[in-house]
Amino acid sequence: MIIKNRTVVDDGWCVLRLGENDTPEAVIVPPGKVIVPLKVWQAQRGTLQERAELGVWFASCERAEDLQGEVGKFAVIAVDFPKFGDGRGYSIAYHLRARFGYRGELRAIGDVLRDQMFYMQRVGFDAFAPRADKDIHEALKGLSDFSVTYQASADEAQPLFRRVSR
Repeated sequence: MIIKNRTVVDDGWCVLRLGENDTPEAVIVPPGKVIVPLKVWQAQRGTLQERAELGVWFASCERAEDLQGEVGKFAVIAVDFPKFGDGRGYSIAYHLRARFGYRGELRAIGDVLRDQMFYMQRVGFDAFAPRADKDIHEALKGLSDFSVTYQASADEAQPLFRRVSR
């Protein structure tokens, strides 16, 4: 189960994570809807580009620019949050939406908690895979923690002072 467009839905996608002894060049990508690490896409692009149901995910140390010009090939792009305090994924998401025009599903994976989801939504995430030890229905409430935003971002192009009539 994931949260997508503010609704809890079944997840038909599998996230491929490399094992300790796996290399991006040699790992076998299973059939079906798979979200592969960016490094696997880069290493196996020649064989993977023929697959219709393929997504890619970014590690927090990677940059959105690493997929520049190719974002439109993917129905799903995910960004991994390895721990609560690592905010680099926010920048990746914002750049995918604002600079590279990605319009498909942008999913937050990894250490995704309710407290972060409202802010993740602001930078362009529209799907969330909360941590397995958290109640997904409780996490969904995090998207509605605030009713008004002041700053402009991926979800609202105008700051509040431009949206309010005086």
